[in-house]
Parts: sequence; structure tokens; C-alpha cells
Amino acid sequence: MSQKRTTVRRKPLSEINVVPYIDVMLVLLVVFMITAPMMTSGVKVDLPDANAEPLVLPKDQQYVIVSVDHNGQYFVSSADDKQTPKALPDIVKSVAALKQAKPDTPVLMEGDERVAYGLVMRMMIALQQAGVNDVGLVTESGSGE
Repeated sequence: MSQKRTTVRRKPLSEINVVPYIDVMLVLLVVFMITAPMMTSGVKVDLPDANAEPLVLPKDQQYVIVSVDHNGQYFVSSADDKQTPKALPDIVKSVAALKQAKPDTPVLMEGDERVAYGLVMRMMIALQQAGVNDVGLVTESGSGE
């Protein structure tokens, strides 16, 4: 007698278990939500639109211009002061004294295009320490290159 062997054919399983993938995705989402705010830091700057109008200052209004030249020297000038290089602590003291006496005095900053970005940021941090909350960035008018 020959025995007939019957084999059971299994159908391929067409379902994918996505529960582990959802768990991993939620863990990653939580990790990114926690770490994203820690990855960015800096000075808040409100940039103007590309077609912004030039800032017009009244001729009788006093303002302060702080500068960084291509050699990395810092300058501060107002109506009373000439362009002489100064150290950042001196700039902090003079700008803080001026802002305390006249809080509405505009502060403008100009930097040479060849100066390192870090030097400009040091100046911005120094202005923030002096109590300046808004800084106007000075550029040359014209079409450029």
C-alpha cells in the first residue's frame, strides 16, 4: 500500500506588521522635538525685504555708527567722536552710556565685506551687552556686481 502524502500549501503572507516602525518613528519624533531647539542659537535679526527703501535719518538726529574694517579693527563714531579704533569693552561702555542718556538714539553697524563673520558677531554681541535691542545694518546702495 502506498501512502499518499498530502502537503499543505501555505499561502504567502501579504501583511506587513508596521507597529514596530510606528514605535521607532514616535521615538525619533520625540528626540527631534527635544533636541531641535538646542541646536540653534544666535542673535535675532529682522532682515528687510530685497526691495526695502533706504533708511532716512533726520539731519538733526544723533546716531551712532559702529564699524568693523577689513583688518578686524572696531570703530565707534557719533556726532561727537572721530573714527579711532577701539576695543570692544570700550565700545560697550560708550554705547551703553549713550543709550542710557538717549534711549531712542539709532545704532547703525557697518562691516567690510572681507571681514570674518566672527568679528561682526562679536560686535553684535557687544552691542547687545550695551543694551542695544535693534541695530540697523549699513550697506552701499547700487546694483553691486
